Amino acid sequence: MNATAILLIDCPDRRGLVAAVADFLYRHNANILHADQHQDNEQGLFLMRVEWDLAGFDLSLEEFRRQFARIADQFQMRWRLELSALRPKVAIFVSQYDHCIVDLLYRQQSGELACDIPLIISNHNTAERIAEFYQIPFHLIPITKENKAESEAQQQELLRDKAVDLIVLARYMQILSPHFVDQYPQRIINVHHSFLPAFMGAKPYHRAFERGVKLIGATSHYVTSELDEGPIIEQDVMRVSHRDQLDDLIQKGRDLEKVVLSRAVRWHIDHRILVYNKKTVIFD
Repeated sequence: MNATAILLIDCPDRRGLVAAVADFLYRHNANILHADQHQDNEQGLFLMRVEWDLAGFDLSLEEFRRQFARIADQFQMRWRLELSALRPKVAIFVSQYDHCIVDLLYRQQSGELACDIPLIISNHNTAERIAEFYQIPFHLIPITKENKAESEAQQQELLRDKAVDLIVLARYMQILSPHFVDQYPQRIINVHHSFLPAFMGAKPYHRAFERGVKLIGATSHYVTSELDEGPIIEQDVMRVSHRDQLDDLIQKGRDLEKVVLSRAVRWHIDHRILVYNKKTVIFD
């Protein structure tokens, strides 16, 4: 695949936005490969993602940033430029349930997830053999109420050492401190084994079973300091019935967890997500 550039924009909605961006890229010989946009009428916002082939593009990235800043200022844009050739470094946190991490590692090895995974961090040793199989360094950091601050400091040191861009909580059953979360805004993705905002917190399958639900779900979201309140990236559901016991719900739910987490990670890596007002836009 050719190297591409990706421009993500959000700004007040007004006429001429698409034309201004397209004309700027055209004047510099950009071959646009994908373009998608969204208007939030209630908020009066315009959001856009455009990707183009860098072959033949006549601006350096530094010059692009300088020249495009004039258009951005004119339209009050918040914007960022990403490159497909830069593979993000992803750290995976996991506890005892290994279905999500196995799925992610397989997808990364098969090329579906265009990232590097320099380390796995866990508070249990369950996933150590999986890490050895994929030849990824595994770090066991037990956590108790008494040593939580020290454990998080150790984790952060490892993340800084590997220059990690994204943290994926693959059924990591620990609540990160606000201080930890603040170091990685919109760069921590969690999977919650429920269709949020229903059954937040611990043991959602048990609570769903007690309520006799007819649908179960799973949710991937960015982590914020408010538990299970971060911007939702992806959700999926599956029908269940009175014939399904608690173990059936858990088994079916794990299939959903794998799917919604891998989608969220892929969309983040592909720079398809914009966050605004506690919501996300997922571009095609």
